[in-house]
Amino acid sequence: MVRNAQKERTRKAILDGARTLMAEGLPVTVAAAAERHGISKATAYRYFSDPAMLAAEAGLDLSVLPYEEITAGAADLRGRLQAVTLYFFDLALANEPAFRRFLGMALTSSAAESGGAKIRRGGRRMAMYERALAEGGTGMAEAERGKLARMLTASTGAEAMVALLDVADAGPETARETVADVTDILLDRFLGPKEG
Repeated sequence: MVRNAQKERTRKAILDGARTLMAEGLPVTVAAAAERHGISKATAYRYFSDPAMLAAEAGLDLSVLPYEEITAGAADLRGRLQAVTLYFFDLALANEPAFRRFLGMALTSSAAESGGAKIRRGGRRMAMYERALAEGGTGMAEAERGKLARMLTASTGAEAMVALLDVADAGPETARETVADVTDILLDRFLGPKEG
């Protein structure tokens, strides 16, 4: 857990460095972004191998609220998990062109990496689901919590938006209802049926 927290701090520092460069009107490079926070070039390239991906993610990172704000109105674990799911889907819908560009760049970058280390994208959804489940006192085994977090991660965000709008030909409202319904089905399976 401590190692993951350090990785997240390093990643955020590199993203902050990229945002600073953008605000100053300077070119965004992985090395320059890392240098802003005293992070070595070698370390930075383990997080971001492509400066265009770094710049794209840094721009999107500005829009993400902290976990505490996203889950503030939720009464229980189910509510917190549903809040995270709908927040990330709504965020994708509200910033559709930027997320589509980012997703396209991520797919292109991933396809270009032949045999190299897989670069994990932001992972904000997964981290928030893991946090909610760790706090939730579910009594679930760690493997089951991880499985639920992965399934919820797959059911929202830009990827779900593209699948629902483009493949399933759903409108934004129907797409959002679908994401909420899928989330309820997953939560019923792992947490039991909703009370009331």
